[in-house]
Amino acid sequence: MKSLRNVFLAAFGMIALSGCTVFDTYSEVDALNEAKAVGSPFTQALAAEYKTFANRELKDMFDYPDALHFARKGLAAASGETVMPEPVNDWNLSEAHIKELGAARGRLIVAFDLGAREIAPATAAKAQVNYDCWIEQQEENWQTHDILTCKKAFEDSINELEGLLHQAPQPVAADEPPPMIPEEAMYLVFFNWDKYDISNSALNVLEAVAKEVAKNPPSQVNIQGHADTSGPSDYNQRLAFKRASAVRDALVKLGVPENIINIESRGEDDLLVPTPDNVREPANRRANISFQ
Repeated sequence: MKSLRNVFLAAFGMIALSGCTVFDTYSEVDALNEAKAVGSPFTQALAAEYKTFANRELKDMFDYPDALHFARKGLAAASGETVMPEPVNDWNLSEAHIKELGAARGRLIVAFDLGAREIAPATAAKAQVNYDCWIEQQEENWQTHDILTCKKAFEDSINELEGLLHQAPQPVAADEPPPMIPEEAMYLVFFNWDKYDISNSALNVLEAVAKEVAKNPPSQVNIQGHADTSGPSDYNQRLAFKRASAVRDALVKLGVPENIINIESRGEDDLLVPTPDNVREPANRRANISFQ
């Protein structure tokens, strides 16, 4: 994380000149090593993955700031908190890497929102920590082997999660399918920064929506467009409406009747991840789809 890392690196540089170091105890890493994780199977698995990662950063890579940063994430997970993957714009990356890692994070968030953390908690935890490993190594951008190792491990994990999520459920013996419960039907699609085009991962979600509508037709499909807090609020209001409109148009192409679709823009309101103003947060660039 660039802001945290810069502070630690500056401090380490000054203290190294004096012949001592503040990193003698590594208290956060030690605490994570001793922690007994609680919470859901996912948060416990996440704590274990961050424990391995933080120790590797400390003992093998000698990267003290990042070891402490990821140890803190591990401690939060060990306490039962659901910790999010690293925001792309917290790291010093090229535009090409921002785009690549932003798309990867979007896939991870979509998988989580579709229940990956509950369906396959260990694999979901590996996917998140390998993503964090990838972004940390990509910022350093000199150990090509480590970058590719973390990236491949993430891709293997996310592909496994998406495969599990897209498996068709086994048919059950029943005269009619169970009716859809509107309050339980919620889908999210995510967008790149300042964009409203439908990505491949978003299209997968919309195909699932269209199948559900065809199987159990609702009286109304509600689409709420959202934006993060970067940029002027009036611009984000319009951008969020364009996102909702793009989702509507895609659903119509997939066979959802246009006359049952209602769209609205929430702009910067109802953030999925609360942030200060002018923060690029991928999880907030989304459209919510629900039924009535």
